[in-house]
Amino acid sequence: MKSLRNISILLAALVMVMAIGTAGFHYLEGWCWFDGFYMVVTTLSTVGYSEVHPLSHAGRVFNAGLILTGVSLVFLIIGALTQAIIEIEFNQFFGRRKMEREIARLHDHYIICGAGRVGRAVARQLAQSNASFLVIENNEAKAARIREETGWLVVHGDATLEAQLLAAHIEHAAGLVAASTTDATNTYIVLTARSLNPGLKIIARASEEGAEKHMTTAGADQVISPYGFAGFRIAQAFLRPHVINFLEVALLRSDELGLELEELMIDPSSELIGQSLRDSGIRHNLGITVLAIKRESEEMKYSPSPDALLLANDHLIVMGEPDRLRELEALAGVHK
Repeated sequence: MKSLRNISILLAALVMVMAIGTAGFHYLEGWCWFDGFYMVVTTLSTVGYSEVHPLSHAGRVFNAGLILTGVSLVFLIIGALTQAIIEIEFNQFFGRRKMEREIARLHDHYIICGAGRVGRAVARQLAQSNASFLVIENNEAKAARIREETGWLVVHGDATLEAQLLAAHIEHAAGLVAASTTDATNTYIVLTARSLNPGLKIIARASEEGAEKHMTTAGADQVISPYGFAGFRIAQAFLRPHVINFLEVALLRSDELGLELEELMIDPSSELIGQSLRDSGIRHNLGITVLAIKRESEEMKYSPSPDALLLANDHLIVMGEPDRLRELEALAGVHK
């Protein structure tokens, strides 16, 4: 902030003036260093005390210059401090108003409860996909720091409270992530969120093995254990290193591979409805591989046959070049 930089410069100038004043009284009047410093302090503070020792003519001229310079600096510092306080108050006020307006516009967004390592990782992935999301963090300093560093929509609050989730427009949300550091808190968040929005997709983070059952009972659609996943990944890195490397690149660093994994739904208005995979040209014309098809009320079909029919609301798990995937999205009727 510019006003804070100005205050730093003025303070440095004031210290320099005090040092020059102390040295001036010492060498011009022959006073000891402390008497010179005391004279500078009483002069600049304008308390009106008498002179420490009688001043010579040269000392009075020097003191007059010290008064004009030092007192001016003091008043400039007071003015700069006042300006900084006003700027901070205005920034906080307008920052809150801006954040409230952004929250009011949220729709089909994701609510991330907890800004720990897992919560921040989820937020980064959503930010890269240009998805709308809101982070709720119960540590005020941490929430302010993350908001300043990332520009994300981060609010300070307790996600276990109904009022906080309602303020985050949970009724219009597409999903919620319970990513607090404790299983008990995540279970309560899931329970509260499910009561407020029965159709909401909820994914919870679990640390202990036994917590998964409780979170599922509370209403979580999916429970993920970072530690369990890490153990699985380490073991597979020994047993199937090339598979793990491929999946890591495909999921996390797709730009290196030149391919992307994508999930898209076939809209009821799509021209693909009723066509087989072979006739749709997804593979031959676009060079896109359909890895799986998920149909409502059915198990996911992996590596579907060329004769598999495409129906409305089918979810396709596909892999291909980004530009080709955008073409397939258009054919499927995906609107972004």
